[in-house]
Amino acid sequence: MRIDVKGRNLPVSDELREHVAKRFRKVERQVSELAELEVEVLEERNPRVADSQIAEATLHLKGVTLRARAASPDIVHSINVAAEELSRQVKRHRDKRRRRREQRAAAGTPPATAPVMNGEVVLEGGEVVLEAEVIAEDELPPEVPSTG
Repeated sequence: MRIDVKGRNLPVSDELREHVAKRFRKVERQVSELAELEVEVLEERNPRVADSQIAEATLHLKGVTLRARAASPDIVHSINVAAEELSRQVKRHRDKRRRRREQRAAAGTPPATAPVMNGEVVLEGGEVVLEAEVIAEDELPPEVPSTG
């Protein structure tokens, strides 16, 4: 994963770049090598804003863009919070993709028949849904053609 750290109204030191790389390692393990992460750190110059140190993270994945923003009085804390938030989003996105993939795979296979015990159709929980009598094929009545 490529990490790009930018600063607005705030100088970006090598120490800050290393901290960003360290905090986003968890995200890096979960995404493709082709993913691009842009982290923008900025300082709000308005004295009335208490949480003036802001970290914005944008992760560009194949087909989706995830964003996280955190503000606090300390830039390191803002980076940590943004990294955790982005990590949660990546995990949720991966789980959602996995569920969709499993649903598509299940839709392509023929449905499994419900187990039949003593002529009863039983659900997985053990609840009897339909009581039925098993009739041999040679004992079935002949089909009557419909008029219509």
